[in-house]
Amino acid sequence: MGKQFDVVVIGGGPGGYIAAIRAAQLGLATACIESESYADPKGQVRLGGTCLNVGCIPSKALLQSSEFFDQANHSFVMHGISTGKVSMDVAAMVKRKDNIVDQLTSGIRGLFKKNKVTLLPGHGRFVGRENERWLLDVNGETVEATHVVVATGSKARHLPGIPVDNKIICDNTGALSFDSVPKRLGVIGAGVIGLELGSVWKRLGSEVTILEAMPDFLAAADAAVAKEAWKVFTQKQGLNIQLGVKITAVEQGKKGVKISYESGDELKMLECDRLIVSVGRVPNSDNFGAAEIGLVINDRGYVVVDEHCRTNLPNVWAVGDVVPGPMLAHKGMEEGVMVAECIAGQKGHVNYDAIPWVIYTHPEIAWVGKTEQQLKNQGIEYRIGQIPFAANGRALGQGDTTGFIKMLACSQTDRVLGVHIIGNNASELIAEAVTAMEFSASSEDIARICHAHPTLSEVMHEAALAVDKRPLHF
Repeated sequence: MGKQFDVVVIGGGPGGYIAAIRAAQLGLATACIESESYADPKGQVRLGGTCLNVGCIPSKALLQSSEFFDQANHSFVMHGISTGKVSMDVAAMVKRKDNIVDQLTSGIRGLFKKNKVTLLPGHGRFVGRENERWLLDVNGETVEATHVVVATGSKARHLPGIPVDNKIICDNTGALSFDSVPKRLGVIGAGVIGLELGSVWKRLGSEVTILEAMPDFLAAADAAVAKEAWKVFTQKQGLNIQLGVKITAVEQGKKGVKISYESGDELKMLECDRLIVSVGRVPNSDNFGAAEIGLVINDRGYVVVDEHCRTNLPNVWAVGDVVPGPMLAHKGMEEGVMVAECIAGQKGHVNYDAIPWVIYTHPEIAWVGKTEQQLKNQGIEYRIGQIPFAANGRALGQGDTTGFIKMLACSQTDRVLGVHIIGNNASELIAEAVTAMEFSASSEDIARICHAHPTLSEVMHEAALAVDKRPLHF
């Protein structure tokens, strides 16, 4: 007889480790299987998944370092601060990033110990079911579980014919560990990863060209936000973003990379020293024994689940990037909590209409709920309140007035349907909008809340007032 648990989670990323911790908190004997070491110098498995190791956290560390460098070069002077020539030690920047990752991933091990979650290092795979318990193989050892949570995450999508070596041609992993600033950087994909990593190396001195297949820029965002972002990124920051591009060939040589592509009716060539391929991610659903046990996976590779993340099999659940929906760490975390609570007999809950999106460029972009174009397409009558940060005293004091907050509310009920932000600290400001939508608040509810002065959050207050055409400071 192998080790027995109430719950076994396959995968230690955001959805998986949170599911394991919450299940243990609820009194369930819980284990988490993780196989990825992410090049750990000691060869130990690392918890935290893509997000903590080669995604959200390290990219934000580099974004912050590069933003400080850019401010020292271009923004300090307006505050009367003279710095002289500023240089960047890329190795020190990357080391700081690695230290942050080490701290957080080791912290999850500490949380497992605190909450009595058993870590099972190795590759987990279904091998069958006996006596209403699932059997899993972990490096040749059989583990039994009453419930199994699949949280295997996702991996970078690669393009056919473009070999990624994570040295010259990189996905998100390699792009986080450059040893120097490339003179010319090519990026395929103008999504979140492409814009964030392109911004990092542009600030540090690279000539950055981003090639995007879609004809529209940031099509998922509200059109007004996308228009403002395009102007800032291309005109003010100098990112060369080309839309409607079809890549025809990529050749790697001794002196870099040559990219052949079609743009309209023209054939063009881009030469760069390094290339980042950031064309989305695909679910990891092909190596944990799904077919052997009859787990239903759709034609895009996602595990099929219901609104509570139940699969077609008894006591098998799936969360995070491996199930349909936005590939966002916080979405996976919420699903992890919901599943653990459902297993424990509670009423778990995720409101998929109130999941925030954030792009950590500068300015930041964040939104929740419906865009204006979605409301138009759905025939929903709405009102708009939009206020620029240029009208805000705190933004003026910070010397950063780019962007605005746009609030959309139902014409009949005044319920907030969507909030869209481009500007400084958008990632923090969006939380108020998420709270409002979670509790079905109206724009009038937000307008009645006293917001501290002077703060950037006052722009949210003014946007709520503007829905009723009564802003006080604009």
